Amino acid sequence: MRLGVIDVGSNTVHLLIVDAHPGASPVPFHSQRSTLRLMRYLDAEGAITEEGQRLLVDAIREAVEAVAAIGVDDLIGTATSAIREAANGEQVLARIAADAGIELQVLTGDDEARITMLAVRRWFGWSAGEILLFDIGGGSFEIAQGADEYPDVQVSLPLGAGRTTITYLRDDPPAREAVSALRAHARAEFTAVRERLFADRPTPTRVVGTSKTIRSLARLVGGPADPVTGQLAPIHYTGLREWEPTLREMPSEVRQYLPGITPERGYQILAGAIVLRTAMKVFEVSTLTVSPWALREGIVMRYMDALDARG
Repeated sequence: MRLGVIDVGSNTVHLLIVDAHPGASPVPFHSQRSTLRLMRYLDAEGAITEEGQRLLVDAIREAVEAVAAIGVDDLIGTATSAIREAANGEQVLARIAADAGIELQVLTGDDEARITMLAVRRWFGWSAGEILLFDIGGGSFEIAQGADEYPDVQVSLPLGAGRTTITYLRDDPPAREAVSALRAHARAEFTAVRERLFADRPTPTRVVGTSKTIRSLARLVGGPADPVTGQLAPIHYTGLREWEPTLREMPSEVRQYLPGITPERGYQILAGAIVLRTAMKVFEVSTLTVSPWALREGIVMRYMDALDARG
């Protein structure tokens, strides 16, 4: 069957269309994204502004029209932290349903972590053992760990690359004091979470990172993907530490010309690098393996599992 997923995140509206059936790997058929950076369209009360809503509805309508032109057997729409945490999130969802013709399912942070872990487990298999997962979005940073398809423990923190850029790194390039403030805040958050939720977990066999931000950093730090397998090189803590001062000194319009950094990521890649390196430091991770599958692929797999169970 042909399945469409529209994922409304803090940075983009991403449409993924795959051909899939139970027990098989989904085959991508079509992918498109609109870059919005919804975090920039929040007012003082945390509500999405009228301009932000218009841009959001237009991007979703464009994705829905692409789905109609291609044709799918079913369409799933999801929204994550930007709408989940907006003061007027319910009103925005109603407007999207009325004006774009799709009802979005709002995922919690725990949902994101669990579904992404499912995708990562399916990609690496059972031989990967105990997996520790880092997932950086625009608004949130999910951490999960476990030896099964769904994690035994997961948490979602408001440390996404877009959110932390807007909150701490408003100047372009930012002052050293701002970078230090972000690092200190992230260290405190990760340390509290590790001590509270992850202290009794086994040492992970593999540490995995997902998301566009992490894939961009992998291309920057480790070079291009393998031409045969498409697999990205792992991210080493030392490599990330070496690149961070360079990113810090560059304005965003220059960062986008670095290897692996797209224009929409240049704005927030520094915050992503700072937060990821801090997480690796706190969790004592020297090497991070990159998964090409993440939330959207997990949504597809969960759907196909449910379809298979129904026969």
